[in-house]
Amino acid sequence: MYKKILTAVNEHLNSEVTARYATNLARTCEAKLYLCFIAEKGQSTASIERAEEAIKRIFIEAEKVDIKVEAITETGDPAKKVGEIVRHEDIDVVFASTRREDIERRFYAGTTARRLSINLPCSVALVRVAHAGRIHPREILVPLKARIDHVEERAYFTAKIAQAFDSKVSLFHAPESISKFFHGELHLTPLEWEEKLPKDISHFMEHLRRYKIAHTGKSIPGKIGKTIAIEAFSKRHDLIIMGASERSLLSSILRGNPVEEVLRDTPCDLIILKPRQ
Repeated sequence: MYKKILTAVNEHLNSEVTARYATNLARTCEAKLYLCFIAEKGQSTASIERAEEAIKRIFIEAEKVDIKVEAITETGDPAKKVGEIVRHEDIDVVFASTRREDIERRFYAGTTARRLSINLPCSVALVRVAHAGRIHPREILVPLKARIDHVEERAYFTAKIAQAFDSKVSLFHAPESISKFFHGELHLTPLEWEEKLPKDISHFMEHLRRYKIAHTGKSIPGKIGKTIAIEAFSKRHDLIIMGASERSLLSSILRGNPVEEVLRDTPCDLIILKPRQ
């Protein structure tokens, strides 16, 4: 599914950690990796040099594991330039690290992450790095909604990341309405999940089995964002992979936005996937 993967690199450590997630995904997908650095107007020489050094390190690491890799360096507006590269090279998925502004500002208003997620014609994986020194996740938490768009791609992405790090996958469902699902915490086998939970979750599991990814499941009713963060903390997960929120601005104001809540409160690394395959 992914044949060309681009990762945006800058002078910050979190972008280099993000690039390593992209590198490992490229390895398991046998995809070509593009390392992209866009120098902004007025950027200092020191920060440009740090970004270039990071690209060199990642480039060498990619070549050592036989990944086809290409480095691209340009000057201009990052979101605009990345968009041009994506269209010219026909990129399948872009990795980008979130910045402090993405965590502090509601609804990603005016942030580069928001612009990439909305405007790029390919899939986008936004990475929030919580622990820069923990690059090999062993326990992956995957929150799932009752209705899942792009089920096949979401499962593919999860499976390939799990394969890359030989990780265990825990599927997690936090229904908003207790009356429609279960009372209290409920642990289910994969077969029981298929019988009791929404069809989209069963389809997600079918795809994971196709990729031979072992997984467990759990359902805990409650406030979605907070419940996900607590689950990740209490079970010591290393990585959360969740879908980008599809709620409108008005809905986010009135009901809150689970993705933003997890982005602020996550105790571990977080990948927010906006699928378009």
